[in-house]
Amino acid sequence: MACRLFHQAKMTWFLVAVFAVFAVIVFVSLTVFVSPYRQLFVGYLSVASLISMFASPLFIINLVVKTKSVEYMPFYLSLSTFLMSLSFFAYGMLEDDPFIYVPNGIGTVLGIVQLVLYSYYKNASKEDPREPLLESSA
Repeated sequence: MACRLFHQAKMTWFLVAVFAVFAVIVFVSLTVFVSPYRQLFVGYLSVASLISMFASPLFIINLVVKTKSVEYMPFYLSLSTFLMSLSFFAYGMLEDDPFIYVPNGIGTVLGIVQLVLYSYYKNASKEDPREPLLESSA
């Protein structure tokens, strides 16, 4: 029971932290920057957050190469990330908006890498499943 309360408190803290960061970004962008610079500020923050979101599977890619198994890399998540990145990359190119096409172009390339790795290592994953990476607290 204490473990469950700890995890709930931890998740509540993370949620409060996310809202606090969002509030700081809104406050800074509205009080410090005028309109054209505000767009640049928010655009660069968006690019950084999108690239970090697309790069986060690199940790799993490292695990896939080490274990030679795609057990911990869900195919449909990789496919949907690739398709979403590709569509927004195309939209950004049509609109000539680098804040859209740069991070989504990077996401498209990383999505291709994930799909290639999945197709290369998918047969090695037919073995018995290994121990889970994370223990469930439920």
